[in-house]
Amino acid sequence: MSSQQSTPEALPEDRPSLVSRILRREDPATYLRKDAHLNRVLRVRDFLALGVGTIVSASIFTLPGQVAAQHTGPAVALSYIGAAIVAGLVAFSYAEMASVMPFAGSAYSWINVVFGEIWGWIAGWALLAEYLLAVAFVASGLSSNLQGLIGTVGLTLPTNLANPMGTSGGFVDLFAVLAILIVFALLSRGVSAAARVQNVLVVLKIAAIALFIIVGVTALHPENYVPFIPDYQVNADGTAFGGWQGIYAGVSMIFLAYIGFDSIAANSAEAKDPQRTMPRGILGSLGIAVVLFVSVSLVLVGMNHYSVYGGTSAEPIGYALRNAGHPVIAVVVQTIAVVGMFTALIGMLLAGSRLLYSFGRDRLLPGWLGQLNERHLPNRALLVITIITIVVGAFFPFTFLSQLVSAGTLIAFVFVSLGVYALRRREGRDLPEASFKVPFYPVLPALGALASAFVFIGLNVDAQIVAGIWFVIGLVLYLSYGVWHSRAGRDEPVPEPDRDLRASGE
Repeated sequence: MSSQQSTPEALPEDRPSLVSRILRREDPATYLRKDAHLNRVLRVRDFLALGVGTIVSASIFTLPGQVAAQHTGPAVALSYIGAAIVAGLVAFSYAEMASVMPFAGSAYSWINVVFGEIWGWIAGWALLAEYLLAVAFVASGLSSNLQGLIGTVGLTLPTNLANPMGTSGGFVDLFAVLAILIVFALLSRGVSAAARVQNVLVVLKIAAIALFIIVGVTALHPENYVPFIPDYQVNADGTAFGGWQGIYAGVSMIFLAYIGFDSIAANSAEAKDPQRTMPRGILGSLGIAVVLFVSVSLVLVGMNHYSVYGGTSAEPIGYALRNAGHPVIAVVVQTIAVVGMFTALIGMLLAGSRLLYSFGRDRLLPGWLGQLNERHLPNRALLVITIITIVVGAFFPFTFLSQLVSAGTLIAFVFVSLGVYALRRREGRDLPEASFKVPFYPVLPALGALASAFVFIGLNVDAQIVAGIWFVIGLVLYLSYGVWHSRAGRDEPVPEPDRDLRASGE
């Protein structure tokens, strides 16, 4: 009787568990390969213009007077300095991350590499909220200033086209829609064309700010600075005014003024020599912005008593110049300011489209978002984010948007600051040594994370609630779609990169 020898059946490959999927860290070589078709054309001066243009935007022309009247009194400059210190702590971490990992998507891609997919998604989802709301916020502010400008010559828009839905009888903010469409048309032609326009507009905007400072210094009244820090009291809405409590409230309110530097990192896949350009662009643009913010706020509260700006929050600089007897200069400065706000729209819409492209590239959102056109531009992602920001900017009021912009950014800042610790363990191994390293490591990254969390706690409660709702939506979307479609989760083979990340730093 012959014995029958049976061959055991091949067992199916073990499928990765849900936990292993969501915690899987991306191979940096994959991002290098996938972003290789983006054109590396941006130089240090382009990133300085992008950063300054994005940071020094609607905030410098609208917020100083509003914060002074509501929270700080003449000490609004201290709130700007406090916010700058927090942003500066995080900027060091951004600079090291961007020099080591010049990938599209900035914090999303970095955290995906150092911590894992779900943490990268949370950071990226937070940044997406920032970009969507920031574009809408700036477009709304641009519209308010433009309407104030044309109002000086007797021109007005019909009420239903002048205001967002539900605000003063409005239906749609027409100027906000047109501004976003103009920027979309420019960016769809490529980053080189956008950079050239950005560089010119930034020079004009800084010239307008300098003109305001020079003229304003001649109209200062020293008594307006006394007392510099008013006594603490509680506003009718329960918020703080005066004292260090008021300055802290001011920091939380104006922190959105500094968020633009992370838009530089979002475009690092299109940087020439990113090891050099990224740290200089991030830290340089933040330094320039601090000087401009502090100078404008000090001059503004010196020209008039801070209390008068409570009803002129949309255009405190124009009001101050007209009140000082300089109506022509007020028109010149406001005209350049309106045009200059396009720089922030360019920076934020560019960064948001690259982030959305990154989600599509990794298939956490539909893959067609991660496709490039024949000119190697992610214009599908650009179109989608343009449509969303038009809806938000045209139909939601300026004051509502201003409360929400900072929340997502601060969460991403915490992730990036903590991510430096994981990054250091891999530098010189599967990642290059950073050309720029965070000073006073390991203390400074921890301070950046703690400071960001501290500012988040000081945000308006409504902003915190909306941020919580946004994160719940993001997690539901990730767990129901992203984790099952992601390229990393399906364990697709990683192609060999065209160039060695460790060798080139690019």
